[in-house]
Amino acid sequence: MNEPLASSVATPQERRLIAPVRHTVILIAILFAIAAFGVYSQRSGPANGPGPAARGSMLPLYLSLIAAEWGLLRFVVARGLRRGGTSFRELLGRRWSSWRDVARDVAIAAAAWAGWLAINAASERFVGPGSAKGLATFLPHGPAEVAAWIVLSISAGVCEEAVYRGYLQQQFEALSGSPAAAVVGQGVIFGISHAYQGVTNVVVIAVLGVLYGLLARWRKSLKPGMILHAWMDIFGGLLERSF
Repeated sequence: MNEPLASSVATPQERRLIAPVRHTVILIAILFAIAAFGVYSQRSGPANGPGPAARGSMLPLYLSLIAAEWGLLRFVVARGLRRGGTSFRELLGRRWSSWRDVARDVAIAAAAWAGWLAINAASERFVGPGSAKGLATFLPHGPAEVAAWIVLSISAGVCEEAVYRGYLQQQFEALSGSPAAAVVGQGVIFGISHAYQGVTNVVVIAVLGVLYGLLARWRKSLKPGMILHAWMDIFGGLLERSF
């Protein structure tokens, strides 16, 4: 008698979850709670934010956000990955073996950035600018704030790529067995997590998250996305503050 054919869809255990499911649920709840607080802060603040003279120093805010980024990453690594038997190095993906690997990923990030500028310009033309209130108020002014902004941008590049394109994308793929669902799923959560930037920007950022996810899957590494993410945040903040 012929034995029954094995199922073509692997179970989550066979696909190896990188962390306990309970941890993933808690992480998503934290991300949504942070997003909800950001939306509340935006809606309860003045329509255009305080003027430059009244806004005060942004350093406390930047430093608290830097701490929050690394705190979230620590939660993922210490409470999630370690319990799932996954190392942070595994999460990062393919290693650099020479300076050519570094140069290649930098070049890929630069090309992706140029492509995103074109996409973003088209988005603003057909969809319109973002709808968040007073975001310009939080951009850096002065050498100390610029320096802190750069540190914050690098922190966001490293930590958010590790959390969304590393942890969530790989965990979603293990749960669903679908790389496409994993890429889209983390992108949607990435967009919602930035809800404080307005509805239009949620859609744009979700699309950006999907592109980051495709980049990570193509390169089998988070490093190009980390470079791109950090640079986009640095450039965006320093460019916008000059207008």
